[in-house]
Amino acid sequence: MSKFQSVLEFLRWPVLVGVLAALVISEYFPQFAPSKDTGNDSSFPYDALSPEQNDWSGPVSYSEAVRRASPAVVNIYTSKKVNNSNHPLLNDPVLRRLFNVSELPQQQRMHSALGSGVIVSQDGYLLTNEHLISGADEIVVALQDGRDAKAELIGVNKESDLAVLKIELDNLQAIPIGSPESVKVGDVVLAIGNPFGMGQTVTQGIVSATRRRGLSISEYENFIQTDAAINPGNSGGALIDAHGNFLGINTAQFSQQMQSGFGFAIPADIALQTLKDIIEYGHVVRGWLGIEAIPISPRTARAFKLNDTDGIIITRVVPEGPAAAAGLHVKDIITHINNRSVGGGIWGEQEINESRPGETVDIRLIRNGEVMEMQATVAAVPTQLQVQQ
Repeated sequence: MSKFQSVLEFLRWPVLVGVLAALVISEYFPQFAPSKDTGNDSSFPYDALSPEQNDWSGPVSYSEAVRRASPAVVNIYTSKKVNNSNHPLLNDPVLRRLFNVSELPQQQRMHSALGSGVIVSQDGYLLTNEHLISGADEIVVALQDGRDAKAELIGVNKESDLAVLKIELDNLQAIPIGSPESVKVGDVVLAIGNPFGMGQTVTQGIVSATRRRGLSISEYENFIQTDAAINPGNSGGALIDAHGNFLGINTAQFSQQMQSGFGFAIPADIALQTLKDIIEYGHVVRGWLGIEAIPISPRTARAFKLNDTDGIIITRVVPEGPAAAAGLHVKDIITHINNRSVGGGIWGEQEINESRPGETVDIRLIRNGEVMEMQATVAAVPTQLQVQQ
């Protein structure tokens, strides 16, 4: 036997044993088998990162967020006396003389409504929607712990559909305050309220849009839009983030047949500013620029050689007002305030009204065909104008 044959004879059994071992491992222990080359770069993130490393993955449960926020969300029950209409025949003077009825008796019934509210301070101040308590003779607040109390109406902000209430109870838990300014589309949110009078209920969704306006829900609109269900009775309740922090007051839901619809919440910063103003001043403090203006019509746009009708044209500048001090003139066309289009004027007016006295606003305008940038310091609405409003 040659030397080469001797080497082959020597290697035959080790090689055979190795092949058999590989077959057994591949069949019964596939986890130890070498992976196939897919051609992917090893730096590709979905191959390189384990689930624990994906910082965008959400929590398995939102129970901790609900635990933090839910004690501050209350049920609100209102009642008011409503006059029932008399039968139309009784309004006929001939029939009234016939039956000797000189005055029609007024029949009254109690009308009840329900909704939700949010405790925002340990001394008993609550926020809810103005439309829930409008005209109510009595407001009762029921807490999650089973207690209830009559609520005092402190003040309202009708333009934004907000109301401030106060209850006198001990050991109240205020809701943790979040940051509506940092809310982004796609953030997970939870809506807590009292839908259909069923008791406290939680629904979950994501933020669909921010600064949503033009919905004709209220005069001043600046909503967080979400697909979390906001059913009748949820109004006035809390919209919270995934950590249980207060983001807004649930206000309304828009839906159509065969669609789930969208919910809208008033941002918490606007609601809390309303609370602060009403407690401190007895009314909502609004910013004032000191101008009168009208929307731009197609005819006006052609006359001023404008490309569109977005903007307002100043018709009057109040002497010694903020606009006059900033150098604004009659016939100036304001197109943007704080880098946001004023549209037909409503959005620009709201931007000014929501500014705090003393704040500076950036104004973009067109004067004699030239685009200009100016700044104005907003003032408080003069007392005589508040009385007129």
